[in-house]
Amino acid sequence: MNIAIKKAEEKYVTICVDILQSTEIGTVHFSDYKKTVDLLLHALEQRELFVALNDNEDCLGFMYFMPKGVFGSYPYLHIIAVKEEYRNLGIGKQLIKYFEENSSDYSSTKCFLTVDDFNPQAKKLYESLGYQRIGELKDFYKDGITSYIMMKTNKSQLDEKIMHR
Repeated sequence: MNIAIKKAEEKYVTICVDILQSTEIGTVHFSDYKKTVDLLLHALEQRELFVALNDNEDCLGFMYFMPKGVFGSYPYLHIIAVKEEYRNLGIGKQLIKYFEENSSDYSSTKCFLTVDDFNPQAKKLYESLGYQRIGELKDFYKDGITSYIMMKTNKSQLDEKIMHR
């Protein structure tokens, strides 16, 4: 599927909220509509909210990432969601690839995200893209839910750093 990934504009925020709240993650963590709108408006202000658009400029999915969200140094993918009818078409993979390629000043060799224990399909996707589980946070976001910390080492950037020593 041909999509374009762009920095979000304010007109997409409510669509992103609707997409997010239609997911299990949205139901569990983002059920308060106003708080979710405020969160995504903050991401928009920080220029950290991106949308996946089709040729008609329809929003099919989005992501919110923080270029220096982990220890003030490493990129962190905070939220990613795709409209239910467009899942399993590679949009999520394209969003993640964009995150990996555009989330830092290209000097970072690692990218991070978390995935909840109730979302094994997402965990499997992340593992297929090279992310490895490096830790777990029990009851971190919500009691009774374990979030797994996942990291991907970008081998090409690591090789480039070694070559420039």
